[in-house]
Amino acid sequence: MTELVRAKKYLGQHFLTDQQIAENIVSALTSVFPSGKVLEVGPGMGVLTKFLLPLPQIETWAAEVDAESVSYLLANYSKISERLLQENFLEIPLSSKFPEGVSIIGNFPYNISSQIIFHILDHKEVIPFMVGMFQKEVAERIGAEKGGKEYGIISVITQAYYKVEYLFTVHEHVFNPPPKVKSGVIRLTRHQTSLDCDEELFRKVVKTAFNQRRKKLRNAISSFGLLDETLGDFASKRAEELSVSDFIVLTHLVANHK
Repeated sequence: MTELVRAKKYLGQHFLTDQQIAENIVSALTSVFPSGKVLEVGPGMGVLTKFLLPLPQIETWAAEVDAESVSYLLANYSKISERLLQENFLEIPLSSKFPEGVSIIGNFPYNISSQIIFHILDHKEVIPFMVGMFQKEVAERIGAEKGGKEYGIISVITQAYYKVEYLFTVHEHVFNPPPKVKSGVIRLTRHQTSLDCDEELFRKVVKTAFNQRRKKLRNAISSFGLLDETLGDFASKRAEELSVSDFIVLTHLVANHK
């Protein structure tokens, strides 16, 4: 075995050391995705990889930017060598790289976790499932229900396409080095790949509404020029009070006003 990889702060590396938790994360994906291609993001020293590789029905790929981690993986998990992408996950054109589909798994770096979710959403047509570990607050935000302070842009846009399940909390002491916050593991299960509206405009409406979330929608989205009579009941509501389907209706109102 080669020497252990040094965790690098600039990459947000905190290596999971609890094997049972690692196995639980893999099982959370394989229980709903029994066969096919899986891309592990940031495998580090292979704590998830070791449970994925023996599964004959799973074709395991990995994306890793840390050269030291790449060397470790090649030395200890040679089976992954031809499917180890030495690339930034956020720059991989997933739809063209995996046109037949790929599910995503990983203990994601906290510093790019929201970017990871939006990259998945940009390639949702080829990603049926995702199981990942995030900072606990981010995990809760992704799955938050309307009406609460955690409900926001990432909640609405993710839930428009995926069912979100918060699976379990992971405490700081099972990492090396330990992070300063707790982590949460969530699972995304795709329920649709398109919306009944202009999807680019949908994102713009959601972001505009939440950018001034304390204001009622008549003021928060005033830049779209809709009058109260057009907005109807939405005029006096705040963004956090609207469901995904409400935002789709609101998008239609904005589109028809143009």
